Amino acid sequence: MPTVAVLVGSLRRASINRKFAESLGRLAGDRLTFRFVEIGDLPLYNEDLWDDAPASVLRMKSEVEAADAVLFVTPEYNRSFTPAIKNAIDWGTRPWGQNSWEAKPAAVIGTSPGAIGSAVGQNALKGLLTVVDMVLMGQPEVYYSYKADAFDADNNVTDEATRSFLNSWIDRFAGWIARTSEPRTTAQPGPN
Repeated sequence: MPTVAVLVGSLRRASINRKFAESLGRLAGDRLTFRFVEIGDLPLYNEDLWDDAPASVLRMKSEVEAADAVLFVTPEYNRSFTPAIKNAIDWGTRPWGQNSWEAKPAAVIGTSPGAIGSAVGQNALKGLLTVVDMVLMGQPEVYYSYKADAFDADNNVTDEATRSFLNSWIDRFAGWIARTSEPRTTAQPGPN
C-alpha cells in the first residue's frame, strides 16, 4: 500500500487541519498509509546550519524521501499558506542536488471554519509545489468548510455526504499516486 507523508501546516494542538487530516487518514486506511511528518521542530531555514545539519531537518527529509507521495494540509493565513510549510519546503530542497520533493506525487487540501475553506491559501501553495518539482494533482480540489458535528471525538467522519466526498477524493489521490510515481533520480545524464 502506498505511503503518504502528511505535512500539516497548523502547529497548534487543537488544529482543525490536523483533525481533518487524521479523519482523512482513517478513511484512506484501506488504500493509503498516512505518516504524519513533524515540521514544528524545524529551525528557520538558514544555509549556515548545513555545516552541522539539525537532526529534525535530516529526519524530515528522510521521512519525505521514504514516502511514495506527499499530502499538504494547510489552513489559510492572511490569504496564503503557513510559514511552517514554507520552511519545511525550503529545508527539503537543500542542500543543492538533494531535493527531497523531486518527482513526488503530491496533493493539497485544507479546511477552515469559513465559507472558502482555505482555498486562497491552497492556491498560493500549489504554485510553489510545482517549482520544487512535485507532481501535483490538480483535481478534485478539497476546500472544506469545517463543521465539528461531521466528525466524532476520535476524528471519524460521521456525516455520510462528507464521507462520500472525501472517499471519492482519496480514490483519485490513490490513482494519481499509482499513475505518476516514478523512481527518484538526482543523477545528471552523462555524455553520449
